[in-house]
Amino acid sequence: MEAGDGVDEWAAAKTLVKPPDQLELTEAELKEEITRILTANNPHAPQNIVRYSFKKRAYTPINYVDQMAVHFSLNGNMIPKDSDEGRRQSIRLSTAAEKAPVETSAVTSEEAEIKDEASIGDTQTAGEEEAGGSGTAETAERAEAEEPPPSGVKEQKLANQFNFIERASRTLNNPMQWEIYDAYVEELQKMERSKEKEKSKAQVPKKEEEKKKGRRLTSLESQSDDITKISKAAKIMERMVNQNTFDDIAQDFKYFEDASDEYRDHEGTLLPLWKFQYDKTKRLAVTAISWNPKYKDLFAVGYGSYDFLKQGQGMLLLYTLKNPSFPEYVFSSESGIMCLDFNNDHPYLVAVGFYDGNVAIYNLKKATSQPSYKSSANSGKHTEPVWQVKWQKDDMDNNLNFFSVSSDGRIVSWTLVKNELVHTDVIKLSGEGTTMQGPEGLQLQTLGSGTSFDFHKKIDNLFLVGTEEGKIYKCSKCYSSQFLDVFEAHHMAVDSVSWNPYHLKVFISCSSDWTVKIWDHTIKTPMFVYDLNSAVGDVAWSPYSSTVFAAVTTDGKAHVFDLSVNKYEALCTQLVVAKKKNKITHIQFNPVYPVVIVGDERGHITSLKLSPNLRRMPKEKKGQEVKKGPEVEIAKLDKLLNLVRDPETKAGK
Repeated sequence: MEAGDGVDEWAAAKTLVKPPDQLELTEAELKEEITRILTANNPHAPQNIVRYSFKKRAYTPINYVDQMAVHFSLNGNMIPKDSDEGRRQSIRLSTAAEKAPVETSAVTSEEAEIKDEASIGDTQTAGEEEAGGSGTAETAERAEAEEPPPSGVKEQKLANQFNFIERASRTLNNPMQWEIYDAYVEELQKMERSKEKEKSKAQVPKKEEEKKKGRRLTSLESQSDDITKISKAAKIMERMVNQNTFDDIAQDFKYFEDASDEYRDHEGTLLPLWKFQYDKTKRLAVTAISWNPKYKDLFAVGYGSYDFLKQGQGMLLLYTLKNPSFPEYVFSSESGIMCLDFNNDHPYLVAVGFYDGNVAIYNLKKATSQPSYKSSANSGKHTEPVWQVKWQKDDMDNNLNFFSVSSDGRIVSWTLVKNELVHTDVIKLSGEGTTMQGPEGLQLQTLGSGTSFDFHKKIDNLFLVGTEEGKIYKCSKCYSSQFLDVFEAHHMAVDSVSWNPYHLKVFISCSSDWTVKIWDHTIKTPMFVYDLNSAVGDVAWSPYSSTVFAAVTTDGKAHVFDLSVNKYEALCTQLVVAKKKNKITHIQFNPVYPVVIVGDERGHITSLKLSPNLRRMPKEKKGQEVKKGPEVEIAKLDKLLNLVRDPETKAGK
């Protein structure tokens, strides 16, 4: 065959031979991917097995079917220790250990394993060479004929490396209280000895002094670490000790009801309970009080000064009724704190306003004495003291939001965006006369001075602003250039203004002109006016009745009114602060307990319990259920307002 013929044969085209029953598939069908999912289920296992249930007297399906399929099984070659072969091997190992010299007795675990395997292999081969079962019988006879191992030699125990666990445990034993006390006393004695040594040695090299200081610092740090470990237990113990110390006050708080109220004609009393004071706030005045919305026994107190000439540092303290001896949280500030407010949704956030015009947010979860967020001169701080702050609902982007009012006439909205306080001026208050004559005939616009404000409980955009001029402005967040209404409320500064928690139209205001006034925001004149014979520092509605409110005056008295009982005079007027040169500044009702707290200019907080006459609820008659709830409270206040409105409407007609 020629070479050319071979080349032509390989170059010729080859045809595919298909079986006659092969399917004809298109190109798309050939490219289609068909997935197969492998599962652990046995495809041959039955799926619809039923069995007769004698309990139900019917055939019931069996949900569980064994899906296990055995594909391979192998019997192991492990030899039982009690068998003849096992005994023979153990005797052989013991005799080998006797013959081995002392130096070679300490073999590694790996060598022992190799020897064991070799010995097992030898015995197996020996058994295979002998016919039938005669081999095992002869070896057993030989093993019996051999001498037993001497009693002095111990059988070597091989550790099973595949079934070995190292066990260890540690238990923490808490020291007893007296041991903790002794440890602290010993530490204090060591510190006192070191101080005495330092005093005796007048001339000490600087290096040695630095070393001693370093040792002292490390000992103090270790002591602080030890304290943090037992801080929770120490707090519980402290509260228990306080509860035992003030047991009589705790019993009064819980159970005492003034029995003499039955013999008084609708008059009540305030029973003094705990007094809260802190050494570092003796020279500061209580400038703000607020109860925590979640923990009803916790309240925050702001400290500063209302005197322009005595401005300095401020403090923010949080007290609980469970521990009147010492505050739960202590924060100090460079400027006096003038107002504060808790966030309802995040009760660990406290908004604060300062005398220098700044605002800040304190986070109680963080273990730091500085605020988490604070305004600055570059971020739109107020130029005058901030008199009130109020949290509002989160904005459209779910950012935290609160408002502030200041003497500079600005109502500012503060929004927490990306860990920064962003300000927006909502409205600017205009002063009386709006403009004044400046130099060279210039017309200068004067601004009003805001002192207090409050937002409506239902209408989000509506809020009231009190000013130093005695006016109350009704404003809306939607309008920044004009007011909805102006009330000529007082002759002096409006110290507080507050909406009624039940009635949507009613609000209350107090002023340094000695008066407290109750208003309907749709009418320009007040519904009720009360003269308390002294400048009124604060007024607050009660949380349990729409007709009960309390006010404090600078002469040290607290006044509690219930309009449904007596709409002319207070049911209780009681001296709370007896010292001279001391004034009550603020009052707040507890949202749950029948307790009010009062702050004064000496930095003291006094808690007082309301007697039964001051929180009297309607009596139940036989066969009749007394209705309770917001609707009843609204109707009760509406009835009083109608008595005042009727003469005016008749005169108008």
